[in-house]
Amino acid sequence: MGWESFLKAVLYNIDIFAGPVVTLLYPLYSSIRVIESPSRLDDQQWLTYWVLYSFMTLFELSFSRVLEWLPFWPYVKLIATCWLVLPVFKGAAYVYENFVRQMLLNPNAMATNSVERFVHQYGPDALDRAMKSTEKEAKINRNGGYDDYEY
Repeated sequence: MGWESFLKAVLYNIDIFAGPVVTLLYPLYSSIRVIESPSRLDDQQWLTYWVLYSFMTLFELSFSRVLEWLPFWPYVKLIATCWLVLPVFKGAAYVYENFVRQMLLNPNAMATNSVERFVHQYGPDALDRAMKSTEKEAKINRNGGYDDYEY
């Protein structure tokens, strides 16, 4: 009965026991190894991990009141962190290559893709009308809410 209760408590609180190991201890150890290695190939994995971990922590701090109500959040965080950290998956390097790097190389990519989708869906005339309407509204806002009338 003693071992069963202990094992049940460990499994019930796996996120509390494994969380610090997966999110901090293993990445810290691996980052120190990377710093000491002559190769720069593995630097990307761990630098990206620490950036993503910082974003995840900021997200958690910002939305802590909402996340308190989601009982599965610690498990989602643990699974996501395992995917980012474990060398089998190299999730942090994947996120860097497929998202961060693309945004760094072409910061207007999201805006360009949105405009292309809009034109494809509504046509180029709709884009022209939207731009003229936006310009007119900006002009009115600059003039304190009054339209420019030419006399």
